[in-house]
Amino acid sequence: MRISSIDMRYLYLLLFLSFAKFNCFSQEKNATVKVDSVSYYLEVSNFHKGSFDYDKALLFARKAKQFATQNNLQKEIADSHLTIGNIYHELDRQDEAIENYIRSITIYNNLKPSLNSAFCYYSIGLSYLEKNNLNLADNYFNKAAAEYKIINIPDAIDLIDLQKGIILKHKGKIDEAAKQFRAITNKNTSGTIFEAKAEAYFQLADIKTKTNPKAAIKDLEKAYEISKESSNTNQTLRITRRLSDLYDSLKSTNQSHFYLKKFIGIRDSLFNIRTRTTGVPAYEKYIATEQLKTIDKINRENKAQEKSIKFSKLISILSIALISILSLLSLSLYKNNIIRTKTNQLLKDKNQELEIEKERAERASKARAEFLSTVSHELRTPLNAINGITHILIEDNPKPSQMNYLNSLKFSGNYLLTFINDILEINRVESDVVEVETIDFDLRDLLENILGSFTEIANKNKTVYHLELDEKIPSTLIGDPTKLSQIFINLINNAIKFTKNGHVWVSATVKKEKTNSVKIHFEVRDTGIGIPKDRIETIFDSFTQGSVEINRKYGGTGLGLAIVKRLVHLLGGKIKLDSEENKGSRFYFDISLRVSDKKLEKKTGPQYDESWLVGKNILLVEDNKINQMITQKMLERKRMTCHIIENGEDAVEHMRNHTYDLVLMDVHLPGINGTIATEQIRKFDPETPIVGLTAISLDENKEMLLSFGMNEVITKPFDPEKFYEVIATTIHQKINTV
Repeated sequence: MRISSIDMRYLYLLLFLSFAKFNCFSQEKNATVKVDSVSYYLEVSNFHKGSFDYDKALLFARKAKQFATQNNLQKEIADSHLTIGNIYHELDRQDEAIENYIRSITIYNNLKPSLNSAFCYYSIGLSYLEKNNLNLADNYFNKAAAEYKIINIPDAIDLIDLQKGIILKHKGKIDEAAKQFRAITNKNTSGTIFEAKAEAYFQLADIKTKTNPKAAIKDLEKAYEISKESSNTNQTLRITRRLSDLYDSLKSTNQSHFYLKKFIGIRDSLFNIRTRTTGVPAYEKYIATEQLKTIDKINRENKAQEKSIKFSKLISILSIALISILSLLSLSLYKNNIIRTKTNQLLKDKNQELEIEKERAERASKARAEFLSTVSHELRTPLNAINGITHILIEDNPKPSQMNYLNSLKFSGNYLLTFINDILEINRVESDVVEVETIDFDLRDLLENILGSFTEIANKNKTVYHLELDEKIPSTLIGDPTKLSQIFINLINNAIKFTKNGHVWVSATVKKEKTNSVKIHFEVRDTGIGIPKDRIETIFDSFTQGSVEINRKYGGTGLGLAIVKRLVHLLGGKIKLDSEENKGSRFYFDISLRVSDKKLEKKTGPQYDESWLVGKNILLVEDNKINQMITQKMLERKRMTCHIIENGEDAVEHMRNHTYDLVLMDVHLPGINGTIATEQIRKFDPETPIVGLTAISLDENKEMLLSFGMNEVITKPFDPEKFYEVIATTIHQKINTV
């Protein structure tokens, strides 16, 4: 449609008044309650998402996140990430959806369970289900179910049971899946169960399609009737299309055409909704009205000209002047429109180039992480041989002249192991798939034990360490003690390593108290060599140290502080640094932790008795000859017997006819791997303890390995004491529970 000069004037006036009105409205809302702006942006985002305008939906969701971040509104930041994740999920960009869900749930874990936190867990499960990662999907659905039970939303459990049935169906457990779906269809229809019940009938029909298409049609017709009660038009669309296809396969042309018409009608209604929401007819109607008014005005002027000749000349002059002005305005608007079009095209081209460069950078970063992870993982196998043989040789009463060589070999192996562990840890933290645990722990015991482990190093450096704890700190807190331990081990190790004949202080002070939570200020400071000013800004980067001379003199990987920075960020804090060269350094950060009413019992005495190992019969499933020899030797030293099998298939068949006190199962085996072998053994033997042996890589974690039925996991290369302790306690626990 071509727009005249007069039309353009009214159009710009209309746009100006709309913008002014919206700006005043925004200022009024910002002047009252700041958090209203987050709610407003999210409401606008959800409106556009419902209208299938995903670009605008993302724009307003990101505005909500930006405003919440500027005002440090943690819950609203989590709500914004949840909304962004939902948009990416509908766009089938599951990796980006999961990234935003993880950021959201990290914040929700520090708050009370809520409908949003439960829905976030449920959404993560849906995304992993779309990626066909069934184990992780099931794990997150379980977490969502737990949250829904806490906040007492029973209807949501039906949706979660539905997804579990779909997982069983994907795993090939058809009978179990059908049983799960039938349980949902047998419930009374009420509340949010409409959608779940219709989907359950749809899934049952999908199971029966090949074997019994008539029964499948009956289930689909029930699903269709129920779906009409819900507002999920996409679901009704899928059901009608499937009914049309099934009737067509049975040569029932009339019924096939009936449901095909239903399908087309629903599809066209959705298309009309999108057309209405993306079109802009309002201003055209306005301009047409203004044109009629202008014509009427000209007619009245012509009548006035007929009455008075004197005014005709004046009106002609004014008309010529007005036409000239409007012509100039039209020309200006036309040129501006051309310039704006070219500028927009240029911006689109630049944005496209930036997107391509971003994807290249992400691929390069991912390739680097995978390469480092693979190299580190592969180094563990020969390193296990080095450390294991060294341990065996030291226990074989070597000559005094050989002890220095063996101790040097042991030190080198441990140093290389530390370097490999740091590389794996930095890759894992940077991958944004690390979950934050929420378990009960005693902060005092945690810090005392960590400091106690550095006694020998501190004495060697003639360094005195001090622990300063606020008496207001609750006895039991809820958080992630493992990540806190990693943070303080790295900070305290650096402080003692770079401080000789000096002091190291570790302090924890209550900064803010609430009903169920407490914010604690942590500090680790020393009187060591300090950090040069030109290195302070980059000291938290990977593979960075104070200087080349410091690396040569003190050693280290340069990854410790990079790991600390990312872990503190995961726990909701931000680490800061004050340092002066040759006077010392101070690292400090704040973390909020929930308060627990439980009282933890302190463990005293040894963790196991060596008599628990004597005479025990162990099955070792390991394909590497050197690892077989080392592990067998270590077992026999504690008077255990060992039988060796080299692959998972033979291990499964062997366990059908033999009994062992414990199975040591290598995770990476030729043929079926250790996790699948464990899963198959558990089908006929749920009792025998199985301990996994693995050089844990970037894609593995202990929780994932335990989900296959393993009782415990030992990481290669083995720490001999930890190796024996895990075997002894696992066997002893099994004996005491029988």
